[in-house]
Amino acid sequence: MSDLAKEKAARLLKKRGSVSSLGSHEVRAKDTFGKTKDSISTVSYMEEPGHHDDIPRPTVQMENTYRLTPTRRFPVITVKDILKDVLTSYLQEEKYEPELCRQMTKTISEVVKARVKDLMIARYKFIVIISIGQIRDLNIRMGSRCLWDETHDNFSSHTFKNSSLFAAATVYGVYFE
Repeated sequence: MSDLAKEKAARLLKKRGSVSSLGSHEVRAKDTFGKTKDSISTVSYMEEPGHHDDIPRPTVQMENTYRLTPTRRFPVITVKDILKDVLTSYLQEEKYEPELCRQMTKTISEVVKARVKDLMIARYKFIVIISIGQIRDLNIRMGSRCLWDETHDNFSSHTFKNSSLFAAATVYGVYFE
């Protein structure tokens, strides 16, 4: 396979969210019996890389503000209302389909993150976690752990359920000193 074809295939695989070893048919490893076998590896991304990742951003030097406490606290109730609104509007009429729900988790998390950032809460970093699953006769337990400062950091979560799926959404607001 030529280098140009390998680069093109790598770009297509990156857009899909995984990168496989393209030269696996060229790379041979010998096992203990002297036979050869192909070497295959796959890397998956949590989110698909975009074209903006190729352009390096200039580093910004910021001076210390010496601020150790936030001017405005993380608004738990407002963020819970955002989660409730977004989950209801996106998932109210949806049926569970694995591929659709995979894309919906990415879309919903981006929408939630954008709406929380629109609140303009200075010096907070946001982590958005969305889980969507099928309703069956099974139980599920979800947990998370984090090292944080109880006085400034907080979270908000909401669960949604319709006839065929459930969704659990959590937004963490971590104060950045």
